[in-house]
This record gives sequence, structure tokens and C-alpha cells, in this order.
Amino acid sequence: MTPTDLALVAVAGGLGAAARFLLDTLVARHNRSSTPLGTVVVNGTACFLLGLLTGWGVTHHGSGDVVAVLGVGFLGGYSTFSTASVEAARLLLAGRGAVALVHALGMLVLCLAAAVAGIALGGA
Repeated sequence: MTPTDLALVAVAGGLGAAARFLLDTLVARHNRSSTPLGTVVVNGTACFLLGLLTGWGVTHHGSGDVVAVLGVGFLGGYSTFSTASVEAARLLLAGRGAVALVHALGMLVLCLAAAVAGIALGGA
């Protein structure tokens, strides 16, 4: 990886983090429940888009730099596994064990399904 590639990944990561913040804020503004729906939306779309990018990258040889910048950079900054984990832990510590379990398992199932769908569509 060249210094230019590294700089592109860093810039893309910053843009991904900004996009995550904006989407999470937008969803939170319209979320009437106390569940962290914004993080679910962000991670679900991140997994779908990374799957799509991965499927596309497999069928387009020589696309490694694009996949690195968009996948590792933008989508790495956009997705938020750590926030999802902390939100589940906070729900658990607040005595909302069932909600924490549904949140954690639901996120896992949604993200896995989104990644599979993305890979299938991207590699078609």
C-alpha cells in the first residue's frame, strides 16, 4: 500500500464516520422507541454495502485499491460494531436483558443476511 492509498483510506474513513453520525442522528430523530435503531440501520446498511463491494471486487480483477478505500476506509468508518456492543451492554445493565438479547441477536442476524444479499447481488 502506497502513502497515497493510505491517505485515501484515512479520508474515506473520516467520511464514513461522518455519514454514520448523520444517518444515526436522522434515525434517532424519528425513532419513537428507546431501542438504538440508528445503530441497527447503520450496521445493516454497512454489511449490505460491504457485501456488495466484496461481491463486485471478486468479479472485477484489479479492483483491490477501490475495495480497500471503500471497504476498509469508508465502510470501516461507517460501520459501528463497538457502538452496537456498548448499546447492548447498556441495555443489559439497565435491567432490560430481553431487549439487549433481541438487539444483539437481531443485529447479528440482520447483518449476516445483509452481507449475504450484498455478496450475492455484487457478484452476479
